[in-house]
Amino acid sequence: MSGRQHRETEMARRIRAKGLAAGRTAAQIAEEIHEACEPQFGTTKIKGHRLSHGIALADVIEQVRALFERDEKPPPGIGETLLSAYESGLKRPGPEYLHYLCSVYRVEPKSLGYDGPCICGHGHRMPGVVRSETIDTIELDRPRDIWVPASSAEPTDEAGEEHENVMRRTLLRLLRGDTSLKLDAQVIGAAEGIRRRMDEMLVSSSVSAAMLDQWEDATLAFGRQYTTTAPLRLLCDVLLELSAVRAAMSRRQPIDLQERLCRMAAQLAGLSGMIMINLGDHRLARSFFRTGRTAADETGDRALRAWVTAREALVPLYYGDAREALNLAKKSRDLAGQTSCAAQAMAPVVEARALAMISGTDSKKEIVDQAKKALLRARQAFTHMKTHEKEDVAFGYTEKQLYFYQGDVLTKLGQTLEAEVVLGQALDKYSDHILDQTLIRLDQAQCRLIEGDVREALKIGTAALTKLSDEYRTELVMRPALQLEQSVKAREPNHPDLPDYQSQLYRAPVGEGSNGA
Repeated sequence: MSGRQHRETEMARRIRAKGLAAGRTAAQIAEEIHEACEPQFGTTKIKGHRLSHGIALADVIEQVRALFERDEKPPPGIGETLLSAYESGLKRPGPEYLHYLCSVYRVEPKSLGYDGPCICGHGHRMPGVVRSETIDTIELDRPRDIWVPASSAEPTDEAGEEHENVMRRTLLRLLRGDTSLKLDAQVIGAAEGIRRRMDEMLVSSSVSAAMLDQWEDATLAFGRQYTTTAPLRLLCDVLLELSAVRAAMSRRQPIDLQERLCRMAAQLAGLSGMIMINLGDHRLARSFFRTGRTAADETGDRALRAWVTAREALVPLYYGDAREALNLAKKSRDLAGQTSCAAQAMAPVVEARALAMISGTDSKKEIVDQAKKALLRARQAFTHMKTHEKEDVAFGYTEKQLYFYQGDVLTKLGQTLEAEVVLGQALDKYSDHILDQTLIRLDQAQCRLIEGDVREALKIGTAALTKLSDEYRTELVMRPALQLEQSVKAREPNHPDLPDYQSQLYRAPVGEGSNGA
């Protein structure tokens, strides 16, 4: 322990002793510790609560682990290093860890320094309140069952809170392992509400630099989770963060802080649009990208504006007019200009994919050449990208993505020999992101079908769908899977392997058809 930490602990110990002698609660003592130690030592509210209990980091970790065990959950990954980062303000706990830390200290998130109610929807002040059986009996379909601190002095925002509560209830059910959840009308309404309120704030709008650092770290973390977390689960986290950023923007900030908030708003809105593409809601995807463009325009950052536009081009590429995707890709390229950034590699790839979709497998030589030149520009731009951008699948552009989309272009152009080589290289580079892996395998199946090997095409397609769990069977994936079925039926409608493929294609989600047994 450093001298500074020792002095902080000694001051907290004296405050705790006096507080206990005066009959104060641990929560009251924590507040006194925070007020006395924060100016000198930067003591956060969450650390004040640990000091008010007179316990070490290890004691808190053990209590969290005990609560996980009580709720029959796998051991948590939280350790002293992560808890120390929470206490120093370098990181913000996710919804689940925040819930259990509130349970340990028997306080609400606001007392620990975090805005908003807990995902459990109940208070934590009484021991035993936050039990797994309590969580299981939350009436998730009731719109206003979320607990809100009655002593909050800030003006209420009922519509905004209700939209957040919808996302919290959805997140809670996902954390409990409910894989039957879909992007229903209630979730869509909440997502649209959060996006609209961000739009209002962007056209109308003091947060601390430390809080901004936390939000920026959280935004980057969500980008990393894009390939490993089910779309609806990630959407809940991203939209709750976007709502928190919107709340900060409701008050005018200094120019430098306002610019950072706008950057985060653009990234979170863009990421929401990407997730909506994966979930199959192209209308909301467009809306989120529009919000992202509004926020990005406020920053004046060419690279960010180009990134949002390149990502937006994927909406018409998957769900609309490939010619519109081509125009947006060119617009992204123009926005990037000579700035070395992810969009410089991403935009020509989208351009090549749009050209391939427009022309199809019977492409004329000039179209094939034009698409291949666009891919060459993408590879050249990729070599000039910064290292961290090459490792970021959401806000940057990775080598495996480059291989995947190059293979997709070649498949659609009917260049099957080249496509199979590139797709194989792409699949070798993927260890996560089941959505992309499935799309790669479906492209491989299309290659085999174009070459006339129907049996192998169905074998690859069946294996791909077998690996796909229910939460990833979104329209983005199922559309090319259905296209493969239609192509096979047009060629050999009575092929003996077709029923096996169809059984995977149309299989019922887990939990359906069991008659409640």
